[in-house]
Amino acid sequence: MINQNSSLPMLARFVAGILILVASFMTAMVFGAADTTVKEIWLAITSTVKTDTITMIREIRLPREVAAVFVGAALSVAGAIMQGLTRNPLADPGLLGLTAGANAALALIMALSPSAGYLAITFACFIGAGVGVILVFGIGALKKGGFSPLRIVLAGAAVSAFLFAVAEGIGLYFKITKDVSMWTAGGLMGTSWTQLKIIVPFILVGMLVAFYLSRQLTILSLSEEVAVGLGQKTNLIKLVLFIVIVLLAGSSVALVGNMAFIGLMVPHIVRMIVGTDYRFVLPMSALFGASFMLIADTLGRTINAPYETPIYAIISVLGLPFFLFIVRKGGKSFI
Repeated sequence: MINQNSSLPMLARFVAGILILVASFMTAMVFGAADTTVKEIWLAITSTVKTDTITMIREIRLPREVAAVFVGAALSVAGAIMQGLTRNPLADPGLLGLTAGANAALALIMALSPSAGYLAITFACFIGAGVGVILVFGIGALKKGGFSPLRIVLAGAAVSAFLFAVAEGIGLYFKITKDVSMWTAGGLMGTSWTQLKIIVPFILVGMLVAFYLSRQLTILSLSEEVAVGLGQKTNLIKLVLFIVIVLLAGSSVALVGNMAFIGLMVPHIVRMIVGTDYRFVLPMSALFGASFMLIADTLGRTINAPYETPIYAIISVLGLPFFLFIVRKGGKSFI
């Protein structure tokens, strides 16, 4: 593993990250229940040729893997921002109530407005994600010292359990449990170009704003007093970054459902490669998050082909030990 003290130039590290992403994308496109060739993938992207295999690539596999790229990048960047803003090594959209809030809002709008369009569902997820994280930090702030990593994670676990229960209750009461479960289970199956056209712009805007504010985030992650002393409008920056987190997490839930641990793992791995400067952490997190999601999706489609292993289960198997490792090694110094 390359660490921040390595003599390898930063540009070379980013080039390596891009190459890993390209390799992950090509692997995801080639392997699956129906294996394809690089030539067929190239024809699907660059030509108008229509065969059964090329149509499958163009209409099923390609939008699915594009979604994996953007969701992995969005969740990783959101996790990195949360860890920087809160100076909490355990921060993650899935652990701090954002995805649970988005799930509850999604269930509610499906129950009250079954004919709601995808755009309405997306905005509902944004609102739900915002409510979820406000509840977590509100509960964490009830007691002095409440923003310690341990208390925030405990509050996140409680709020997430409550909001997931709300989503289940809505599903049972309105007899839409199957629909809600299919949407929120966490997966890329059935992703369409229409969904991507709605979701991807939100993710792109969120990531561009995050990259623009990466320098300010670096200073905030070190010391809020220093940021104020340097003339930063810290409250405004925090508000904008909070909106960015909600955009990224809400968009991800609207597209693929619940997906925890990516935002926790990837930023920690990235910091071992590029250091703690968020001008490098955020874009590298986007690259590694996209690659990680592509690899997880490829495993989900190939481990038990032609049946599909839930991608959420694969990520959780990897994420839970990592979470416990961070609690043991990294969290103690912050509590």
